[in-house]
Amino acid sequence: MLSAGTPAPAFALPDQDGTTVSLAEQAGSWVLLWWYPKAGTPG
Repeated sequence: MLSAGTPAPAFALPDQDGTTVSLAEQAGSWVLLWWYPKAGTPG
């Protein structure tokens, strides 16, 4: 768990089209990460 204000670690994830996007590619831009912790789980 990261504390508030901690820089995000390097990562690469697929976007909605399946294209891999890395945090390094976004350097100098604002980045918003949005996810649903229980998405894809039963219940």
